[in-house]
Amino acid sequence: MRGALRDIIACHCSQCRRTSGHFVAATGAASDRITFEKNETLVWFASSDWAERGFCGRCGGNLFWRPLENDRGWTSIMAGTLDPPTQLMLKQHIFVADKSDYYEITDGAEQRAE
Repeated sequence: MRGALRDIIACHCSQCRRTSGHFVAATGAASDRITFEKNETLVWFASSDWAERGFCGRCGGNLFWRPLENDRGWTSIMAGTLDPPTQLMLKQHIFVADKSDYYEITDGAEQRAE
């Protein structure tokens, strides 16, 4: 990875909740700034008609999310996969209208319904 990462966005959509077991917290970077030293266990799965998720084929770990056509050239990186200190901050919650009922969002970060 070359350059800075975007601050963390938490996605509460039903698909992110189902693939992660909770909401997803992700940073991201321009796809052309991401390189892999090794990727023999990296598997990409088309999780919808418009996006795919990258995960470890060995342990099943949720690693990445990106648009299938990737015309914006962006890849989201699951924040929990990064070693601390990340120096990143959670700045926004998205799809909060889809969040589950067992938790509240009380951290003061911006919230968007979609």
